[in-house]
Amino acid sequence: AGCVIGAGTVVGKGSTLGNHSILHANVTLYEDVIIGSRVIIHSGSVIGGDGFGYIFREGHYLKVPQVGNVIIEDDVEIGCNVCVDCATVGSTIIHAGTKIDNQVQIAHNDEIGQHVVMSGQVGLAGSVTVGDYSILGGKVGVVDHVKIGKHVQVGGASVITKDTKDGESLWGYPARPTQEMMRQLAALAQLPKLLGGIRKLLKRDA
Repeated sequence: AGCVIGAGTVVGKGSTLGNHSILHANVTLYEDVIIGSRVIIHSGSVIGGDGFGYIFREGHYLKVPQVGNVIIEDDVEIGCNVCVDCATVGSTIIHAGTKIDNQVQIAHNDEIGQHVVMSGQVGLAGSVTVGDYSILGGKVGVVDHVKIGKHVQVGGASVITKDTKDGESLWGYPARPTQEMMRQLAALAQLPKLLGGIRKLLKRDA
């Protein structure tokens, strides 16, 4: 009831939409995608495309069949040109209340918690877990199989390379506690002055 499906949108075989969900123009749902109620998906987004799975055999890549699906729970909003890949097996899941900006990549078998916020151009590799109420700034990258805790804040352009604890604030490449990273950058800014002092000492002692 109350769904809106925009021009050029494709709803694949076996897919379902909950009440009052909106698919804007040119959205693509692949087969067996499950959409909850009051979900909004903006133009150009693709939900349920194949995950990026290959094995290298005898000099070339062989495709690993991607036979899972995508589940998007109630009150999720997904921006323009977002890709949410289906699971290799099982489900890629976005839990209730999560908000996703434009041009975000969510890979196969990821699980995104409730009320998570992701800014533009976030990229998650496969089998990543993001805990409830976490916030990922623009261009954050997360390597495969990493578990991000609940209430974690990650600054823009950071790369998460290992599991995080609940409530952490992280920034940088690789991502480290924000205050630690700021102290390191402040120290780095002093490096030219320190090098100048060392050169003077070397000339004096020469």
